[in-house]
Amino acid sequence: MATRHQVRQSIVSLLYAAQLNQENKDFINEFLDEKKIRNDQRKFTLDLYNGINEQLAFLDEKINECLKEHKLDGVANIEKAILRLGAYEILFTSTQKAIIINEAIELAKEMAGDNAPKFINGVLDKINKEAQ
Repeated sequence: MATRHQVRQSIVSLLYAAQLNQENKDFINEFLDEKKIRNDQRKFTLDLYNGINEQLAFLDEKINECLKEHKLDGVANIEKAILRLGAYEILFTSTQKAIIINEAIELAKEMAGDNAPKFINGVLDKINKEAQ
């Protein structure tokens, strides 16, 4: 059974694929099967993924408000996916905010560039502070 961290990795990958226009229902199901994400974890994954897509414009607006030098259009796709996941969880779930931010930092360390963890931490921390 997949861990919550593995679920979040999968969500970031699905969001990344969607940005590249490679996402469709069959792809999502095959991807989740390949990653052995089943039952409650599959529901958790799809709830987050669908929620992010439903709130995409709102999330992008919130993220853009927290960016100093550039806007989301200038952010690498994988970092954008991590930011969207983190922002969604902060704004729309009851998961502890410290856990959400820590998970996003870990995802950035694993999946993004060297400066990404610090960047993602800063943006999500601002979103969290504004949400309180």
